[in-house]
Amino acid sequence: MAMVKLSSKGQVVIPKAIREKLGLAPRKPLILELVGDHAEIRPAPDVKKELKGSLKGKPSMTKALVREHSREVKGDETIRS
Repeated sequence: MAMVKLSSKGQVVIPKAIREKLGLAPRKPLILELVGDHAEIRPAPDVKKELKGSLKGKPSMTKALVREHSREVKGDETIRS
């Protein structure tokens, strides 16, 4: 456990050992949550990392839009003829 002080601006310095263990870096987002009578600080989840590969193997929205557009264009050509 580390004892820290709150600055006059409401800032707290997280000790280096804790920052390293949690993988905290400057400007990295944190979650500060009030739990009962204390606060918990934890790193915010890396959304890019969590979502990476989640759409792999799923139908391509781009391909579906191109197919739909092609059908619409063919339909317009049929109407004009």
